[in-house]
Amino acid sequence: MQTVTEIQALRAAVRGWRASGQAVGLVPTMGNLHEGHFSLLKQARARCDRVVASVFVNPTQFGPGEDFERYPRTLAQDQVGLAEHDCDLVFAPSVETMYPFGPEHSVRVQVPRLTETLEGAHRPGHFDGMATVVCKLFNLVQPDVAVFGQKDFQQLRVIERFVRDLGLPVTVLAAPIVRESDGLAMSSRNQYLSPEERQRAVGIHRTLQAMKVWHVAGRSPQAIEQEAAAQLRELGFEPDYAAVRRSADLALPEHGEREHLVALIAARLGSTRLIDNLLLD
Repeated sequence: MQTVTEIQALRAAVRGWRASGQAVGLVPTMGNLHEGHFSLLKQARARCDRVVASVFVNPTQFGPGEDFERYPRTLAQDQVGLAEHDCDLVFAPSVETMYPFGPEHSVRVQVPRLTETLEGAHRPGHFDGMATVVCKLFNLVQPDVAVFGQKDFQQLRVIERFVRDLGLPVTVLAAPIVRESDGLAMSSRNQYLSPEERQRAVGIHRTLQAMKVWHVAGRSPQAIEQEAAAQLRELGFEPDYAAVRRSADLALPEHGEREHLVALIAARLGSTRLIDNLLLD
């Protein structure tokens, strides 16, 4: 496995693969990798001859007061895991490489409407930064396939939208959420939890499961959201939202609409903010 930090070296490697007719897959990450990330690699490997993983903690998708400075940076450990999971090349650029004019002066990719609700409402500017860096990575790697996890469900929909709108020649694949044995969605931020908080954190997944039960029982989305928020508070969470939305575009369901819905939760437990979701069909 090769690790490169400069764009020229990245492009040279990809150019060589393409010259021999090989398909290229991309798995963008912020590092501090776990089995959830490695599942994305497996899916990319199943579709492509070569797999590139990026490791870059992107400053433009963190807002004021968020955890950019303390976000775990574990490149050496990540390299070991990526090599064990059959990655061909790691692209680990600096901020200066990704933002040659500085993050504050970067060209931005903005996706209207879809980014204005849920995560977008609670983390202003987050999706602009995420869409910008993913679009940059697509341009640098020019992959045939890119794989993203469904845990970041709204992020996935935003990426699908700008890929289609900009006519980018990349197939976006969604990988299922990978969970701990008790149901907690794997996340790099789980390590922020204290032992006691870690035991309680599974309450998010259990609340999502309850939302599905209530949906099957015929309760309205509004009633499900209210009950879910109340349950989260009883479990010690501070919910940003517990929502039922259309899975295709995250719009509010029409009256009586029952199919192709998703439940989404973002909630704080102590100083840690966790997200998760569950398809209701």
